Amino acid sequence: MRLIFDADHEQFRDAARRFFQNELAPHVERWREQGFVDRWAFEKAGSLGYLLTWADEKYGGAGMTDLRYEQILVEECVRQADIGIYFNLHSTVVAPYIAEIGDEAQRERFLPKAIRGEHILAIAMTEPAAGSDLAGMRTKAIRDGDDWILNGSKTYISNGMQADVVVVAARTSSESKPESRHSMGLFIVEAGMAGFSRGRKLKKMGLPAQDTAELFFENVRVPAANVLGDPTRGFQHMARLLARERLSLAMTSMAHAQTAFDLTLGFVKERQAFGKPIGAFQNSRFVLAQLRSELDAVQCFVDQCVLLANDRKLDADTGAKAKLLATDLEGRVIDACLQLHGGAGYMDEYRISRMYTDARVSRIFAGTNEIMKEIIGRGLGLDERGR
Repeated sequence: MRLIFDADHEQFRDAARRFFQNELAPHVERWREQGFVDRWAFEKAGSLGYLLTWADEKYGGAGMTDLRYEQILVEECVRQADIGIYFNLHSTVVAPYIAEIGDEAQRERFLPKAIRGEHILAIAMTEPAAGSDLAGMRTKAIRDGDDWILNGSKTYISNGMQADVVVVAARTSSESKPESRHSMGLFIVEAGMAGFSRGRKLKKMGLPAQDTAELFFENVRVPAANVLGDPTRGFQHMARLLARERLSLAMTSMAHAQTAFDLTLGFVKERQAFGKPIGAFQNSRFVLAQLRSELDAVQCFVDQCVLLANDRKLDADTGAKAKLLATDLEGRVIDACLQLHGGAGYMDEYRISRMYTDARVSRIFAGTNEIMKEIIGRGLGLDERGR
């Protein structure tokens, strides 16, 4: 039993569940085959107030700053529809950069259409030679009068093919301290800007409904009105907001793992072997008992992190812990659940098969789990850089 939700949350959950079941679930197979979610799904979610629920009413949002509402949407999307529907990236990862770092003019320009689902958002950090090591990125922005000239490329960008607005991280070392690896800016690149192009839609091991792309920037002129905050402090902004991104991923991974467990529990109660349900065998009971215990424990921690985020007390170490624990557990749970399905678990007609491949990237993106351990270890004072 989870104790963080009240009657208002549960009423919201019931409505969200019906939306994902009735409006989106019937299209999941087609979206997985075509490699992207139809734009109308974002617009429909926006019309119901399910995008950027936290945004102020003056921009068209619901003003529900309680992150538990976004958590509910993530959970019901995963349970009822598909983990590859990336409303959470749009709402809880990218949009906060505009809301928290941007100025009022930027919020007025970009938030309303994002809230309505008319514009899809993406964020571009990862490069061919720079993934978890953000300080190693090579994309550069050079000031030219009041504008900035952006050159470089990004890869593995979620929502990349359909995004109307992309928050792009780029090195701006020439602006302040040339020797600093952390002198970076965040730039809003809009679809249609000269020099901005998209490469191929990348084929992936899992998450086929989620479009992932390469992005290219060749002398893209970004006006001053599209620069988010101080163009030399992008690294600090990313470090702060990445904690929330990692919590968003932890929420998603827990929902994915919980869904896999529920599917498997139903399967082992029905599937017969040697004249009895396979759930009646001691091994099945022991495996599921262990998984249930771990799921409950980690879910309690993730829920507590959501409350910390509500109070703006979620720090980088705690966000890293949530991401590490939840994604590791997601992998273990889904692997064990597939094993309990036997040969059926290897067949695409069973959802657990697809969940297995969908889950694998969780331990890689938003900073690999090895990087999460580094962050946590340094928080303990165990940092080789200080020697």
